[in-house]
Amino acid sequence: MDKFRMIFQFLQSNQESFMNGICGIMALASAQMYSAFDFSCPCLPGYNEAYSAGILLAPPLVLFLLGLVVNNNVSMLAEEWKRPPGRRTKDPAVLRYMLCSMAQRALIAPIVWVAVTLLDGKCFLCAFCTAVPVTVLGNGSLAPGLSAPELARLLARVPCPDVYDGDWLLARDVAVRYLRCISQALGWSFVLLTTLLAFVVRSVRPCFTQAAFLQSKYWAHYINIERKLFDETCTEHAKAFAKVCIQQFFEAMNHDLELGHAHGAAATAPAGSAAPETTDGAEEEREKLRGITDQGTMNRLLASWHKCKPPLRLGQEEPLLGNGWAGGGPRAPRKEVATYFSRV
Repeated sequence: MDKFRMIFQFLQSNQESFMNGICGIMALASAQMYSAFDFSCPCLPGYNEAYSAGILLAPPLVLFLLGLVVNNNVSMLAEEWKRPPGRRTKDPAVLRYMLCSMAQRALIAPIVWVAVTLLDGKCFLCAFCTAVPVTVLGNGSLAPGLSAPELARLLARVPCPDVYDGDWLLARDVAVRYLRCISQALGWSFVLLTTLLAFVVRSVRPCFTQAAFLQSKYWAHYINIERKLFDETCTEHAKAFAKVCIQQFFEAMNHDLELGHAHGAAATAPAGSAAPETTDGAEEEREKLRGITDQGTMNRLLASWHKCKPPLRLGQEEPLLGNGWAGGGPRAPRKEVATYFSRV
């Protein structure tokens, strides 16, 4: 258990590196999934386009959503976006920075899927086989003798070598090479475009808005750390609250049992010797409760944290308002009185 705890703490302290590793694994998994996927084109007009569009778009959408799900900052972003302003304003730049940082990682696996699909060419071949220029690549003199539905039905069978019977009009190998060449050109263009876009976003953009970028990055880290510390403090408080409740329960049960026994004198001697230690432990746990000793007060505190987070000002002593937060406005200066004693 200690090893697992150390690994978990390491992952928490290196969350950004961990998320980058998860996104890399998902990208490799998407490529492996495509290689293991059995692509079966229906070879029917109208169905080829729908099947190819589903293969090209549906898995990337699923991978994108999975990339957002495994990112712990999604809930933090939603909480920061939907919370009431209270005494702390919401900065749209920070929200945009958090959203962009999550989207960049979540888009890695979908981009890999689309790139691998285009470079392979099967999906493009299935989708655009009916758009092959027969008059240029095939026997154009025979094409006018076929109606448009018949020609589309014949060309839709190009991806299926076992059912294609139109070699007299267009050689299947010619159509396949033509469409795969276009698909691979689109695939490499897509890879080049996404690489240039990533370079611009990661390298060039901060150079023009360096101050705003650093501010957004700082406060995004602050929100993440603040949430973690608040969760740890709540866990500490809940643990102390549970300990005090359990101690009170056992003390009450012990008192009832002592009253029910006729030979209470013999039983109270060891209990009396352990009483100071138990009392000291209870007092220590009560100090951790910070004065919050009932469910209603704790619920109000949690609601106040959500509705009215404290302002981001340190080192200013302000009176607390009714909701528990520091009040605004300047305070009257303190009057200090010095008293001197002299020996006569």
